[in-house]
Amino acid sequence: MGQIVTEISQLRIALFSGNYNYVRDGANQALNRLVDYLLRQGAQVRVYAPVVENPAFEATGTLIGIPSMAIPRRKEYRFPLGLSNAARRDLEAFAPNVLHVSSPDVTAHRAVGWARQRGIPILASVHTRFETYMRYYGLGFTEPLLEAIMRRFYRRCDAVVAPSESMAQVLREQRMGFDISIWSRGVDRDIFQPAKRDSAWRQSFGIADNDVVIGFLGRLVMEKGLDVFSDTMDELRRANVPHKILIVGDGPARGWLENRLPGTAFAGFQSGADLGRAVASMDVLFNPSVTETFGNVTLEAMACGLPVVAAAATGSESLVADSVSGRLIRPGAIHNFAEALRTYIENPELRRAHGQAGETRSQEFDWDRINHTVAETYLRLVRQKSPNN
Repeated sequence: MGQIVTEISQLRIALFSGNYNYVRDGANQALNRLVDYLLRQGAQVRVYAPVVENPAFEATGTLIGIPSMAIPRRKEYRFPLGLSNAARRDLEAFAPNVLHVSSPDVTAHRAVGWARQRGIPILASVHTRFETYMRYYGLGFTEPLLEAIMRRFYRRCDAVVAPSESMAQVLREQRMGFDISIWSRGVDRDIFQPAKRDSAWRQSFGIADNDVVIGFLGRLVMEKGLDVFSDTMDELRRANVPHKILIVGDGPARGWLENRLPGTAFAGFQSGADLGRAVASMDVLFNPSVTETFGNVTLEAMACGLPVVAAAATGSESLVADSVSGRLIRPGAIHNFAEALRTYIENPELRRAHGQAGETRSQEFDWDRINHTVAETYLRLVRQKSPNN
C-alpha cells in the first residue's frame, strides 16, 4: 500500500457509479456532495461512471467515462457494461488506496475484482432497493435471485454503508455483509426551510391560501408508488375531503399520472431555491414509496416544517416518528393512508405541531458531519488492510 495513510488528505479514492450525473436523483446528488467534501479535505478522487452529451448537472470532480447502454423501457437510465481498456489504464495510473462502489452493476463487479487482486480495501454504498423494482414490472418472482446476486457482490466488499438504520437492518437480515454501518444523508437548510413558503407561487397554480395541499416530490416513475398515491387521492375525493394536490418532479410516468389525477397541479422538475419554495408551499408530504433506502424527499419536507405521511418502509422509518412528526402506514394500505391525510387536512393545529417536530429532527442532518463518517470509514478500511496491522 506504500505510505501509511492516517489523514483524509492522503486518500486516493476511485468511485464507481452507475449514474453520477446524467439523471438527477437523491443517490447521485449524495455522491457528488461526498466528492465535494473529500476534495475540500485534500483527498484525491476519480469517478468512473457512464457519461452522456447533456447530463442533468455538472459533475463534481474528475469523471472518467465507462461503456454503457440505455436500459430498455427506461432509456433515461444507462447500464454500465464493464471496464474499458482506457478506464482500466486510467485506474492503474491513478493507483487508488481505496475503492468505493455505489451500485451492484457489471462495472462495479469488475472493479471489485480488480481491487481484491491488489489488496485494495473496498467500500460499497447502498442507495436503492434494486431487488424491489421488479415488483413494478411483473417480475417479482426474480427478487430472490437478485438478492443472491447482490449478496455475492456485497460480501466481496470489505464494508457496506447504508443511508439509514432501517436499511442497514434489512441488509443484515439479507446477510449482505458482516461490516454494515450508516452513511446518512443531509439537508441544505438554506434551501429547505418553512420561510420559503410562497403564497403567490401557490396561487399561480390555482391554490388559495386556505387550501390544504398534499404534495408528492420525486421522479415520476411507477416504483415510487404512484399507483398507491393516486388510489389514496381517489379515496379522499370519494369522501369529499377538501384538498389540492401538488406534484413536484418529472419522469416517464408523468403522462400516466396526469391522466389518472385530472385537476392536479404539476410543477415539473424543480431544483435549488425553486425546489425549496415548492416543498415549503405544500402542507403535507405524502411519500408512499417502499423502494427508498433513506428518503431525501422526506427529510427535505421535514426541514420545511411539513408533517409526512409515508409508507412504513426503509428510510422513512428512520426519519419519521409516528404520531410525532408524521404518520407511518403499512405499505399499500390505501384506506389508512387516506385517514392519516384526512386527519392532517382537518386538524391544522396537529399539522403545525407535527411539522415543527419534523423540522427540529431535520436539524440533526448536517452534510459535512455526515460525509466525514464516510471518510473515517475509508481510513479504517485502509488501516485494517495495512500489512502492519
